Amino acid sequence: MEMNQIKQIQEYLKSVDAVIISAGAGIGVESGLPDFRGSEGFWRAYPLLKRLKISFEEMANPYWFENDPSLAWAFYGHRLNLYRDTTPHEGFKLLQEYCKRFEKEYFVFTSNVDGQFQKSGFDTDKIYEVHGSIHYLQCTQNCTDSIWQNKEKIEVDIDSFKALNIPLCPKCKAVARPNILMFGDWGWNSIRTNKQAKRYNEFLHKNYHKDIAIIEIGAGKAVPTVRYESKKITQNFSSKLIRINPRDYNLEGCNGWSIATGAIEGLKAILP
Repeated sequence: MEMNQIKQIQEYLKSVDAVIISAGAGIGVESGLPDFRGSEGFWRAYPLLKRLKISFEEMANPYWFENDPSLAWAFYGHRLNLYRDTTPHEGFKLLQEYCKRFEKEYFVFTSNVDGQFQKSGFDTDKIYEVHGSIHYLQCTQNCTDSIWQNKEKIEVDIDSFKALNIPLCPKCKAVARPNILMFGDWGWNSIRTNKQAKRYNEFLHKNYHKDIAIIEIGAGKAVPTVRYESKKITQNFSSKLIRINPRDYNLEGCNGWSIATGAIEGLKAILP
């Protein structure tokens, strides 16, 4: 990172009216969360699935809740327990302190389902979880439009990779599933996320003629939802992108700067 570039970014972040903090899975790595980048990264976290030759895309699929709910809930129950036990790293606090110190309006746009932004203290009403959240449940049969908080304690036998208890819908007693948009998913209940999207769009409308910075962290190309949003904002608003990513850091035609580091190092460098 060149000092001249860092100085430019810091001055820019002081001058803008509002900030979008966009984040992919990479932001959680320094909190100790697993990196699912590619099958090998996923299989390092779940060796049994490597033996079964099941990829992340295949496992993160509603198919298993219909056909093998104990396997489905072993995967999502393990992740739920991991996210509950994880302490968000200091980068989350650095972002909050920046917004507070310089009185910046902000909104979080994330493809992550782990709830780490809420856990670190960000305002719940200023977070758009575009793929939903593991901390909420829905019925696999969609017997109602209900979405409820996930208070379940899932016990997982790691050796067999089976869940020892299966959450059920309180209405119809069908298997419950996380309120997450999965691959090949036609049964996701998007009501909660739609409300977040409405608040996010209201934020964009309010700041349409203002300068909005985008601080994007850990958003790779494998699931490009966050990168697409960053590009859209730079094209339609008076915005510059600050992309922090140790690997996929190229700007790809967006106006702004790229920082080829992890989240903590990058945020410590650029935040004024």
